[in-house]
Amino acid sequence: MAVEDKIISYRIYLVAVCVFILTVFITFKLTNIQWVEGNYYRKLAKERTVKNFVIPANKGNIYSSDGSLLATSIPKYTIRFDAVAPKAADFDTKVDSLAINLSKLLGRPTSYYVTLLRNARTNKSRYTLVAEDLSYTDYSKIKAFPLFNKGAYKGGIIVEQKTVREHPIGKIAERTIGYDRIDEKGNHRQVGIEGAFGKYLNGKDGKVLKQKIAKGQWKPIRDINEVDPQDGYDVISTIDVYIQDIAHHALLKQLEEYGAEHGCVVVMETKTGQIKAISNLGRDEKSGKYYETINYAVGESHEPGSTFKLVDMIALLDDNKVDTSKVYDSHGGEITYRGKKVRDSHDGGYGKISLARGFEVSSNTVLVQAVYENYYNNPQQFVDRIDRMGLNKPLGLPFQGEGAPRIPHPKDKNWSAISLPWMAFGYGVSVTPLQTLTLYNAIANNGEMVRPQFVSEIKEWNKTIKKYDKQVINPKICSDETIKKIKAIMKNVVKKGTAAKLYSKDFSMAGKTGTAQAGYGKNGGLDKHYISSFVGFFPADNPKYSCIVVVHKPDTSKNNYYGADVAGPVFKRIAQKIFTDAPSTNEIKNLDSKIVKQENKYNEYFSKVQTADNKVPNLKGMSGMDAVAILGNLGIKVKIKGMGKVKNQSIQPGEPITKNLTITLELS
Repeated sequence: MAVEDKIISYRIYLVAVCVFILTVFITFKLTNIQWVEGNYYRKLAKERTVKNFVIPANKGNIYSSDGSLLATSIPKYTIRFDAVAPKAADFDTKVDSLAINLSKLLGRPTSYYVTLLRNARTNKSRYTLVAEDLSYTDYSKIKAFPLFNKGAYKGGIIVEQKTVREHPIGKIAERTIGYDRIDEKGNHRQVGIEGAFGKYLNGKDGKVLKQKIAKGQWKPIRDINEVDPQDGYDVISTIDVYIQDIAHHALLKQLEEYGAEHGCVVVMETKTGQIKAISNLGRDEKSGKYYETINYAVGESHEPGSTFKLVDMIALLDDNKVDTSKVYDSHGGEITYRGKKVRDSHDGGYGKISLARGFEVSSNTVLVQAVYENYYNNPQQFVDRIDRMGLNKPLGLPFQGEGAPRIPHPKDKNWSAISLPWMAFGYGVSVTPLQTLTLYNAIANNGEMVRPQFVSEIKEWNKTIKKYDKQVINPKICSDETIKKIKAIMKNVVKKGTAAKLYSKDFSMAGKTGTAQAGYGKNGGLDKHYISSFVGFFPADNPKYSCIVVVHKPDTSKNNYYGADVAGPVFKRIAQKIFTDAPSTNEIKNLDSKIVKQENKYNEYFSKVQTADNKVPNLKGMSGMDAVAILGNLGIKVKIKGMGKVKNQSIQPGEPITKNLTITLELS
């Protein structure tokens, strides 16, 4: 018995010890959870039940100089169907009427939607696609359809919203308007105005604190946001939609006619440097159609050919080397330097002609002789003159990808005896179309070289945040006397020179043709092609605009690839449309007379303005500009889709106006 008692006692002691150890462990663990791991678990619990949600900021719009909408953010909606959510009775009684309504709105047969919805129900699909890329108006209609009007949990409707960037004027100037997005590889791509001015357009996202409630839903904890979103500012571009439309279609017509690979056109306001139009069109090899793909005007640096001869004239005249009357022998249209031939495009040359006439007919032999004879002992003087004009550096545009100019220097290791004569007719050098235009614009602007400008202002509604004034690159590229002579010669290029086909006694233009060979040293000469260009300004006597047109690889089978024939007509079309189709007049008649249609429009606008401040007005049928003005006065934010008059408004008339209210207007 004594032994058994001892065994029992040992067992009791062992159990007691185990209980004690377990108690100590539990106490330790509780203490550890409470004081050591407690903060972690409390934080984890809070994160799973309370967290900040991002409130996306509204991105600013991009406008043209005349107030047209170039880029805006539009909400798009995707509708899906949770076929498990509706009760059997609801589904069976309403699926047919839902399908009928979807068919009427979306255009597919009723049978298509009946099959889609019933198959989803049979397969217990919880995420069936019904429609995508819907406007706010169509989304509002769909959520009111039978079955869907019961909501997500009883009707099975799933709504997904995304914001997309749209260009209301279509593909015109698309590359210059640009984009700011993350590509499929995760790279941040910033292109054009969207990319360059993203810090103003994008705004700042806000934050709202929400708590998780039943069924995976989240509810705001407070009535106010942790951080209110700040909408992006609007960017006012220098683009004029009227001029842009003219330039785009004039270029497109010529590219199609000559089967060219690609081309560009830029129209610049002479005094300010503001870009009023820019079009870059490249041909798709599969379809043969032309699209805005690459900003050739800004990014493509190439040998300019004869348009570079303006540099020769500025240097020769301003350095007092020769006068425009100096006579040169064109030597039958061919001269040789170190075994390399320089030829004129005109067979047999031009005989003996003046320097001015040599520029007018674009004689390579005359201009090369003039430059070589006066600078061969000191080519650095010629190159220094180019550098002082500012052609050796990029323009310093806000965009990424501006092409770098290349101007050879005598100290370069690849400088040779033919470098100077080749530079004289635009070979061995490289500039972009916009850099060439900037030089010609300086002549039109009486010697002041201004930087091309694509944006004039940053605005927050009616408040100016930042204004971009004219930027001067070079206050005087040459003397007034040189400018006067060059302007006269450039007018003669159109009157009686290489661009005589463009001359019109009713309208004055001045410019220079260019026809450069490219690819002549590649693939045994098989890649040789032509670059046709025309650059100048109009009107010739008091220039308001300068313009450059460049066309790459026109079809040589037409035996007509010269700048005057391929690029010149685009220039003339733009000039004529701007100034002759809508001529200005100095006399204003009947200033005080009332126009009935105008009075009616004003009265309609005035009546809308008088709408009670706490109600949304009826804007249907009004012009987009008037509607925006009215809503702005009421403190309502506006999103625009399309152009013209208001067709639909996202918030119906009579609804109360609340804080931070935003209305989407569809125009047509």
